[in-house]
Amino acid sequence: MSFESIYPEVRALVDGLWDHPELGYREERTSRAVEEFLHRHGDGLRVERFSTTGLKVALPSAAGASPAVPGGDPAAAPRRRIAVVAELDAVISPAHPDADPTTGAVHACGHHTQVGIALAAFAHLVATGAWKQADVDLTFVFVPAEEFVDLARRAELREDGTITWFGGKPEAMMLGVFDDVDAAVCLHAIGGLQEEPTIEIDCDLAGFLYKTVEFEGVASHAGLDPFSGTNAYAMATLFTTALGLGRQQLREDVLVRMNPVIPSTEMTTNVVPHRAVVGTDVRSIDLDYLGEVASRVDRAAHGCAAALGGTAHVRTEMGYLPFVQDRTMSGAFREAFAEDPTITRLIEDRGAIAAAGDAGDLSFMMPTVQLSYGGFDGTIHGRDFRMVDPEHVLIAVPRLLVAALLRLGSHLPEPLPRRTYAEYVETIAAIAPVPEGAAPAAAAGDAPSPAAPGAPVPTSPSEGR
Repeated sequence: MSFESIYPEVRALVDGLWDHPELGYREERTSRAVEEFLHRHGDGLRVERFSTTGLKVALPSAAGASPAVPGGDPAAAPRRRIAVVAELDAVISPAHPDADPTTGAVHACGHHTQVGIALAAFAHLVATGAWKQADVDLTFVFVPAEEFVDLARRAELREDGTITWFGGKPEAMMLGVFDDVDAAVCLHAIGGLQEEPTIEIDCDLAGFLYKTVEFEGVASHAGLDPFSGTNAYAMATLFTTALGLGRQQLREDVLVRMNPVIPSTEMTTNVVPHRAVVGTDVRSIDLDYLGEVASRVDRAAHGCAAALGGTAHVRTEMGYLPFVQDRTMSGAFREAFAEDPTITRLIEDRGAIAAAGDAGDLSFMMPTVQLSYGGFDGTIHGRDFRMVDPEHVLIAVPRLLVAALLRLGSHLPEPLPRRTYAEYVETIAAIAPVPEGAAPAAAAGDAPSPAAPGAPVPTSPSEGR
């Protein structure tokens, strides 16, 4: 099966996802479409479900000589299993003309094309039997809820026990979805019109916390007796101003970002508002400094409330960890690019950007890379984002992905580093409160695992990409 021959089916599926965007942990239609495709092209492979809408399918091991196979060569090196990870959810960007009028959801993140690329690669590998020539074993994982949005709904799902983590990859990590995986390949679109067919590797991402600050004042009649009131909205305004003024004291080299927002409220003009809520991310590529900035944000909230006679209640939710890509694994993509005549530009190691994603959490546990790709115009998450070169995105990129996967075994770091989910929870707990039920049961004899190269380990305490 050629990528050109599967293209019409993949393109129709991707267009359908664009027309029906769904938010994290609600991707029911998306999940059904993916599962149906996997069954059509999976040659009887078992498709596992996890969390609310997540899907996982593992190709068999082709390790006839592996010591793990009965009768195999005990001297043969054990094979590694690599996960190709794609994301199911949309982002909230109601200004986009194609956004869902009810939810504001739209695939201005490009996740719908991640799904298409992964499915095209899966179908090709199964139909051609190419997976048998790979020097690694392969698994495809479709995860929900990468975008850190729709948080009130996710809080409800947490409250009723449906989920534990707001992010889909941490949730999958907790559920053991990646327990049999040694390394991961993630995918992501590049915003902005590229002048030629383009891919990118080795772009690191920031980590972030999410803070909700509730300012509490005293209500009174705004016309008759404003003197008896304490204006919570004024506290919120002072707080957002303080964050802006405080930027002068923040380091520039670690990409600190904050974007405070004040959600719509039930305020009326004839009542001094007694309550106002501000939500803000706090992000940086440096995990230690992230904790320091988070403490400054807390002090600003309490100080601004006290200055106007009110109080502030601060809640902190862990977002995602910084993502440091594994440069050893990237070698497989460089080789595949060098052999591909249709993709003519490689953006390589431009450093870190302040976007974030839960690929950072996965990279804490195992070596992880992200293959990014052009073929779009407009700004990621913006009102003008759209796919303009579908043949590049859905034919050339899956072809390059497969070429890299087939040789990835010789580009894995040795020794292969691995951390446990328990170590992940311990790291998060040093930065922010850990959700109830997230901590694993202690196991006797557990020993620390070798640290993943470049993965952050703290010594002190919106959204996907």
